[in-house]
Amino acid sequence: MSSINVYNLSKKFGKLIAVDNLTLDIEDEIFGLLGPNGSGKTTTIRMLTTLLDPTNGSAKICGFDTKKEAGKVREKISYVPQEMAVDVKFTGRENVRFYAKMYGVQNREKKIDDVLEIMELSDRADDPVKNYSGGMRRRLELAQALVHEPEVLFLDEPTVGLDVAARKKIWEHVKSLQKNGMTVFVTTHYLEEADTACDRIAILDRGKVVAVGSPTELKNKIIKDTIIAEVNGEFIPGTFPGVIFVGQNENILTFIADNGSEVVPFLVHEIERQRLEIKTITVHKPKLDDVFLGSVSVFEESGGFNDIKFRTMLRRRR
Repeated sequence: MSSINVYNLSKKFGKLIAVDNLTLDIEDEIFGLLGPNGSGKTTTIRMLTTLLDPTNGSAKICGFDTKKEAGKVREKISYVPQEMAVDVKFTGRENVRFYAKMYGVQNREKKIDDVLEIMELSDRADDPVKNYSGGMRRRLELAQALVHEPEVLFLDEPTVGLDVAARKKIWEHVKSLQKNGMTVFVTTHYLEEADTACDRIAILDRGKVVAVGSPTELKNKIIKDTIIAEVNGEFIPGTFPGVIFVGQNENILTFIADNGSEVVPFLVHEIERQRLEIKTITVHKPKLDDVFLGSVSVFEESGGFNDIKFRTMLRRRR
């Protein structure tokens, strides 16, 4: 049984179709939902976490229907939203204790100690959260989310506003959670993070899924490798299986191929056969950014960018 099963899920706000017939099956994995602003990512995650009723379609979490069995779903999940979900007036331990009480966690103090240790916050657990860095606050939110031992964890932009070191630490913890059996559903604008951390991703465009698969599958399916060779002389193009010669610009030759690393030896042999000197030859692998930009439309989120909300969120995370 899939951890998350989504079938023809849709959400309309008046005439606006925010999510349009979304269908997904998600197993024990880190699953990333990508898309430009306004593509329906947050609306999707709110429907899956029972915070928003769908207009049409259905979704099940661990076999429970999100609309008909919302209480059962909430027992199985945790949700860490974009906005800060900690109280800066309390200590880290007090914040986690609040969630433990709310979920009726048994053996409460031990569980609190356990999740604080997992998130590497034990030594600062009794400090006021107002003295925490942005990365520490995000790890505290994860500790809160884990205290009742959920089976599925939803993360909405988990590293927004954090520095590189803090982002790296957050993903180390997320990967560890998945290895221990937790399904993680995440939205992010950091494509390089999705590329390295997610087992599979889906790309949303105007509420519709336009691509789904592992990062490697999507890159291989949509974009080929680019081979750049710098030579001394004029290259005479020939026919090479699996290789397309794009052209020569001064001393730079450009080729595209399904698997650049495999064809490089043949290209080197041909270039040298023509008695040309090779100065450099490199293979450029496609990036998830290339797949993303090739899959989605460019449009502005309805209502525009909320600069005040964004700046307030970043200040809270410092």
